[in-house]
Amino acid sequence: MPLYKTITVSSSTTVYIWKIEEDITTLSRNIKLTDHCQNRLQGMKSELHQRGFMSIRHLLAEAGYTDFDLYYDKNGKPHLHDGKHISITHSYTFTAIIVSNQPVGIDIEKQRDKILRIAHKFTPIEEYYTLTNADARMRKLTIVWGAKESLYKLYSQEGLSFLKHIDVTDFDFDDGKTIATVNYEGVVSTYDLTFMEFEGFTCVYGF
Repeated sequence: MPLYKTITVSSSTTVYIWKIEEDITTLSRNIKLTDHCQNRLQGMKSELHQRGFMSIRHLLAEAGYTDFDLYYDKNGKPHLHDGKHISITHSYTFTAIIVSNQPVGIDIEKQRDKILRIAHKFTPIEEYYTLTNADARMRKLTIVWGAKESLYKLYSQEGLSFLKHIDVTDFDFDDGKTIATVNYEGVVSTYDLTFMEFEGFTCVYGF
């Protein structure tokens, strides 16, 4: 089974990444779902989404959990019954979870040129035109999007805006790390972010 990578961030925080290569039948073997999640699975029209959903249950098993240890709040944010924090992400052929004793967020994105067209919606685009290479702009903007998406999941507040409320400090690709600030309703919070690129995908996690 293709557990792609396990990253021990600290003694209390671990990232698990899965590369989806199996069919839905293989992924469904020995996995029991809650009624809620079974209904969610059956409602998915895309087999790739179904495979992603089931691969996340294998990542839960790697972390020592089952689907019955997981629940979702009214905003759709996942939680674990033992009180640990979890964040979940899926993009095409990769899924990932992060489990920690503190609030965390994770995001995986496929690197696509489309992000150049929508960048103005989530970040001041002029900051990135110092990069004359279009591929480098695409890669950097994907990291910025992933950073903001991971913090959006962590923060989990309705009305939080990628453009207005989350600011990612500029970084070099070789850094692998940056910080971001969330300024929302008069409260300012700073978060550490780690990013990595593999097989045309970008993964960012923060806490």
